[in-house]
Amino acid sequence: MSTTFSEGFQETAKNLNIGVNTQISSDTLLRGHSNFYSFTLKGRSSFNLDLEDLSENAHVDLIRDQNRNGVVDDGEVINSSIFSNTNAEAINQTLNAGLYYIQVSIDEGLETDYKLAVSATPIDYAGDFLQAARYISVHSKAKNYKDWVGISDTHDYYKLKLKTTSDFKLGLSGLNDDAQVQLLDSNGNTLASSLNVGITNESINLTLNAGTYYVRVNSYENSESFYKLSVSATSVSRNSSSPTSTSVDTSSTTSISQQQTTTASVSTPQPLDSSTYYFKGTLRSDTFTYQSAYNRTVYSGNGNVDYGSGGRDLLDLSAFSSTDATIKLVESTGGVMYNTGNGTRLFDDIVLSNGQEILFEGIEAIKFADTTINLSVTPDDPLFGQQWNLHMMGVQSAWRFTKGSTNVLIGIEDTGLAADGNNLHSDLRSPNTLNDNYLDEMTNSTAHGTSIEGVIAATSNNGEGISGINWNSDVFHIDVMGDNAGDYNLVSATQALINEANSKGQRLVVNLSLTGGSSPEFEQLIASNQNTALFVVAAGNTDSNSLDSPADLANKYGNVIAVGASWGLQDWYGNSTTPGTRISYNNPKWWGSNQGDGLTVMAPSEYLTTNATKSSSSFEFGYDESFNGTSAAVPNVVGVASLVWSVNSNLTATQIKSILSETAYDLGTSGYDTEYGYGFINADAAVRRAMALAQGAV
Repeated sequence: MSTTFSEGFQETAKNLNIGVNTQISSDTLLRGHSNFYSFTLKGRSSFNLDLEDLSENAHVDLIRDQNRNGVVDDGEVINSSIFSNTNAEAINQTLNAGLYYIQVSIDEGLETDYKLAVSATPIDYAGDFLQAARYISVHSKAKNYKDWVGISDTHDYYKLKLKTTSDFKLGLSGLNDDAQVQLLDSNGNTLASSLNVGITNESINLTLNAGTYYVRVNSYENSESFYKLSVSATSVSRNSSSPTSTSVDTSSTTSISQQQTTTASVSTPQPLDSSTYYFKGTLRSDTFTYQSAYNRTVYSGNGNVDYGSGGRDLLDLSAFSSTDATIKLVESTGGVMYNTGNGTRLFDDIVLSNGQEILFEGIEAIKFADTTINLSVTPDDPLFGQQWNLHMMGVQSAWRFTKGSTNVLIGIEDTGLAADGNNLHSDLRSPNTLNDNYLDEMTNSTAHGTSIEGVIAATSNNGEGISGINWNSDVFHIDVMGDNAGDYNLVSATQALINEANSKGQRLVVNLSLTGGSSPEFEQLIASNQNTALFVVAAGNTDSNSLDSPADLANKYGNVIAVGASWGLQDWYGNSTTPGTRISYNNPKWWGSNQGDGLTVMAPSEYLTTNATKSSSSFEFGYDESFNGTSAAVPNVVGVASLVWSVNSNLTATQIKSILSETAYDLGTSGYDTEYGYGFINADAAVRRAMALAQGAV
């Protein structure tokens, strides 16, 4: 349509130098007036306009200067606002290069303030199908391409050629909605995919032979997203004729050293026999791609610290439709027993139409060409997405098989729960308690026991707060700290827990997030209950080369686990850390997780949990975002151990310790070492091992 505008509007229009970043203008419309803005696009762009904060109804028009010269003539209105009240107006449209105007107007007799927000993202004309792919050059220095995908432009294709064998790196960032990127061979077959959930950055890192390749970026489930594609390739020498090694790092904020660790761990297949190859993931989100070179492939996810930000341990079978596969999940068919070298476990099983078999564990989603199967359990507790400690241990995968059983009793020996009559943190399940005299004993302001119990047994899937690791097992909480009248010591508290468990025929897991208090009588209780009671103890926080008491008993008894503390993605001060690294502060010197003989496993510290703060004679209940120390690591292991025992209550306490040790994610020196013990605890693998033993595995 064409509309005649008052002479001179071009000269009075305010020039907007718009770009990718949103430019905001706040202004006022006087009675019967219009405000004009102008902008120039040098190339085809995706244009976005929002008119907000109106007190009266205003109208906005997008006008194209037909002659692109700014001379007064009939301007063409190409888009207009649609609402007849004070609702915010929006215009989102793809525009070609040229000169444009925005007119904001109001009815006679009215006036209003408003906020105008505009942006434009250049479009690089990527091909819509394989044969029309845009050719891009690839060099050692990364080159970036900006574009978008959506309902009207679902696929972008790029073509590249490598003259030599090269280390190829691809990144997809700047997403405002979900999108996926794939690397294709010269025939259009998928070689690798990076299929994170949400707006998490995507990346593919692998070694490619010389040849022609394609990159495909597409919207996911009709989402529309802008993106920045980054590609580079560095020539390397190949000394073997082994198949191209593939690794996909789907982490969002990975440092260079972390990317290298992820790539090395995932991309090197381990031959288990003549026809079976094993790919082991990291503590980050990993994408495992289909390997056509092997008759049988085994994949192990190992927990995923990126789960809360949308990253998934993903099995990419997008070259196949789900109808081309026979899927045998453990919970429905019993799975397949297999031993990758650290104990026979139950694996999920997929047999493809070509006869190739895939065994997997710790995988949170399977991507087929026609559907994505989500396997992990995500409760509706609003803070679950921030509980990276659970994600890094793979608890969301272990919940497929168990959320706890009444065959297990969880005993906590700590401070009181900050409970006074019926006054208890609303996110906790009401446990049995003995001598909960928190108000009398505490010299500081925080109830340590409330934080411990939240990790293990916060009420889960109730739409409130955080999720506890164990949803169902009984909890018995005993006050052993403060030396107040009626307090229990380790001997009396432990005996009370043993009596309670025995009276109900339950297995007992005891949380000891403390140091000191050991005695010959306490040690005798440990020695006398090696079948039915498991003791999980903090290694200590002095950064020394020996374990504090009673954690040092782990070097002597098979039913004592000494727990060290590991970082996630950052430390207390917000500095980036490599997940799994033993916590040790040197500058400033603060605390460090003890090392030494008997150290069993590592678990997270400095994470989110429930807390209770004392204020004179009352309590304030909330959440601690950085619960720290090896005492914070202990309840993570207690929660996982209680899940493992829940699926097989015939196991002894010493067997539970063995399972947690042999299925841990190895850290530090290969095999057992005194800095990391057997490694970082893995809930999913441990539960699968216990289930296999219940079915007769050895």
